[in-house]
Amino acid sequence: MDTAGIIQTVSLVCIIGLPIIGLLFGSFLNVCISRLPQHQSVVRPRSKCPQCGAAIRWYDNIPILSWLFLRARCRDCQAAIPWRYLLVELAVAVWFLQIAISIARTISFRVAPPRDLAGWYINFGIEEAGLLILGFLLIGLMVMDWQTMTLPDSFTLGGIAIALFLICTQALFLGPNEDQVVLSNHHIQLTSPGGVTDHGNLFFTGPESLIFGRVAAICGAALLLLLVRWAYRAIRHRDGMGLGDVKLLAMIAAFLGFWPAILSLFVGTLAAAVYGAVLLSRGRAGATSRLAFGSFLCIGGLVSALFGNHLINMYIALLR
Repeated sequence: MDTAGIIQTVSLVCIIGLPIIGLLFGSFLNVCISRLPQHQSVVRPRSKCPQCGAAIRWYDNIPILSWLFLRARCRDCQAAIPWRYLLVELAVAVWFLQIAISIARTISFRVAPPRDLAGWYINFGIEEAGLLILGFLLIGLMVMDWQTMTLPDSFTLGGIAIALFLICTQALFLGPNEDQVVLSNHHIQLTSPGGVTDHGNLFFTGPESLIFGRVAAICGAALLLLLVRWAYRAIRHRDGMGLGDVKLLAMIAAFLGFWPAILSLFVGTLAAAVYGAVLLSRGRAGATSRLAFGSFLCIGGLVSALFGNHLINMYIALLR
């Protein structure tokens, strides 16, 4: 099989296989959404009906199909199964499909392969895996915050740990001089204990630049929201934002970087403001009503993950 045939096969496998995997992850995500806010294990016990307590049979736990076959009702007590279960499974599947399409487009339209082709594919795979994981986490956090006003640390802090692991792994496969950052063009002397003198530029290697840059992005994003939180508390003498939102923005920065995280914050704030204005106009909220800001921040993160670089480049072009 020639290269074009291999690329087409890989693209087809991604477009068909990833959404199916997304459905399975969506089913598991529903378990996380139901149990994590209650500080319960997502492994044991087996899933059961919250109304009658009957254990859910394996053939009643097939994503989408079981929900449709049972007509959204428990087999034992006929209690209604919320739409949330179906929508979460569909949302994760659609997210995985979107990433699959992005993978297919990238490998199909790549004209000039890099020198280190294997390293490029590994780094590209790590980046796309990070987007899959980020979407899974954001969809789950969005629903959990909307329903319970909580953002579990197992998702936010766990997401930061996963992102840093992926970044460190990606740094291992960087090509020579890739992502290297020169800090100074002036020659400096580096004298060893043996008295040997060398001349060169001050720079960060690719791995140092990648890892330290992402750590700085996490700290910068968290510090920004902490400053907003402290300022609000100093002015209004009450908390207006939870630490969960701070951890959530730091998690987005861990996966995407600082400026995409700031774009997420902007989109989330704008969406929350529009939603709040609609509630106020209908008399369904007051000036002190609480909003699930984390849910809107998750929406911003999803938008930034898909279109962040394009939107940021457009904004930079407008400033030139």
